[in-house]
Amino acid sequence: MPAGLIALALGGFGIGLTEFVIMGLLPEVAADFQVSEASAGWFISGYALSVTVGALLVTAAVTRLPRKPVLVGLLVLFIAGNFLSAISDSYMAMLLGRIIAALCHGAFFGIGSVVAASLVPAHKKAGAIAIMFTGLTAANVLGVPFGTLLGQNLGWRSTFWAITGIGVIALLGVALMVQKGSGDPTKGLRGELGAFASGQVWLSIVVTILGFGGMFGAFTYIAFTLTEVSGFEPGAVPWLLVIFGGGLFVGNFLGGKAADKALDKSLVAILGGLVLVLVFFALTASSSIATLVSLALMGGFGFATVPGLQMRVMHFASSAPTLASGANIGAFNLGNALGAWLGGVTISAGLGYTSPIWAGAALTVAALLVMLAASAAATRKEAMAAKAATPDVEREPQGATVS
Repeated sequence: MPAGLIALALGGFGIGLTEFVIMGLLPEVAADFQVSEASAGWFISGYALSVTVGALLVTAAVTRLPRKPVLVGLLVLFIAGNFLSAISDSYMAMLLGRIIAALCHGAFFGIGSVVAASLVPAHKKAGAIAIMFTGLTAANVLGVPFGTLLGQNLGWRSTFWAITGIGVIALLGVALMVQKGSGDPTKGLRGELGAFASGQVWLSIVVTILGFGGMFGAFTYIAFTLTEVSGFEPGAVPWLLVIFGGGLFVGNFLGGKAADKALDKSLVAILGGLVLVLVFFALTASSSIATLVSLALMGGFGFATVPGLQMRVMHFASSAPTLASGANIGAFNLGNALGAWLGGVTISAGLGYTSPIWAGAALTVAALLVMLAASAAATRKEAMAAKAATPDVEREPQGATVS
């Protein structure tokens, strides 16, 4: 395994920790700044919106620059944002720190995906992307529980000091381990924008929004489902989420392997599997044992789509993949927002705490249908291109007589 992939994964771990650990520390942060829970919630939603904006604008701004120095610069931005969060003495200073850290998120994973793919042979590219995203899944499995524990015992600022330190280590890793010139750009912004002329790039982004929105829509209100429907005690929820995080970890790894073997077929199978899992979860959420199985499988199938979807966008934008890759990272966060909104609508409509799971299943069905259409269109285009490349050879009919 190239050492550069380990450095990218460590950066992904720090960024994932920054995004998710605040959820467990929100009561402490709100109390410290003497703001309402709704106001404190902007530390989460403001981060997510900034990720989407940064994925496009920051990536577009650095398209002509060598990618290794860009990754180093993004990690500097990440360190600065978390440092500001750690020392913040006001609500607005903390929010600014969150926004600064978030601006590097989309661009890091978007550019990092291109760099990761450049470090390995063609048949291992999706697997390399999966290794980079392993850092993000590990942040959910290990980082969030321990980061929350650290913040609850030593103060929430200690968690952000720890994340700042992880950022410094990741920066040194990228600077020392990622080879100079890895995945260096060949086109400027105009060339990068040209990649969006491909209908397949847009279809892939739509699948990302709908597919990840389906999983996240079911996950956003999972605490209510676990306590109000499955019958678990509130204190058990963090440890139940470790099961979900373990599914993310395994799914990301296996999804990358599958995508390297058969990209479109694997995505169709994974999305189909996620639909079945969500329907099973919605029907059996009152059973604690079935819920444990569903949590693991939902995380596994949900995140197994990530390396394949990222690879698909890069494949169809192969001549200039950087901005398209960043846009797809933004699409994941847009899917998060869509799924969370739709799940909230169903709960507000009085449909119960399994309704977000049904809504997630519906979004995933839509993703599956778009993926099937995209795959069929790509197959037809490849067949037509192969036919056009094969010259027609007129053959004299066997047994014909010449007069």
